Amino acid sequence: MASLMRFVNRTTRCFTLYRNNCLETQGVNGYQHLYIIKICNEPGIFQDKLADEIYVNKSSVTRQLSLLEQNGFIYREPCPKDRRQMMVYPTEKALALYPSVLDVRKSWNERIVEDFTEEERETLIRLMERVAAKAESLLSEMGEGGHAE
Repeated sequence: MASLMRFVNRTTRCFTLYRNNCLETQGVNGYQHLYIIKICNEPGIFQDKLADEIYVNKSSVTRQLSLLEQNGFIYREPCPKDRRQMMVYPTEKALALYPSVLDVRKSWNERIVEDFTEEERETLIRLMERVAAKAESLLSEMGEGGHAE
C-alpha cells in the first residue's frame, strides 16, 4: 500500500507553494495564511493558544508573528491579567487581506477536486476528517494539545 502521508505531505507542500504564489504580492508567505485567518477570526487570541491550535511549536509561531508584526499585519499586547501571556490582534492591513486569503484557500479547495464527482468529494472529506481526528487523538494520548481548524 502506498504511504498515505507521502500524498498528504506532497499535497501540503503544493498548497504552500500555491499560497506563496498567490499571496506574495500582498506581503505574506504561504505559511502565514493560517495565522491571518486565526487572528482575524479570534482577535486577542493568546500566542500560546495559537501555537496549540495550528500545531506549530511556539518558537516558530513567535518567528512568524514577528514577521507579520514587522510587516504591519498584527500587533501583540501583554494580557492585562497575566503579563506573561501575549494577545495577538489583526491590524486593518490584516483585516483587508483576510478575504483574499480565504479566496486563495477556497480556490485551492475547489481546483484540487474539480475532477471529482460530488460523491467522491464528500467521501474524501469524510475520510480526511477521520484521519485528522485520529491524528489529534494520537497527539492527545502523547500529552500534546491543540485543535486544528
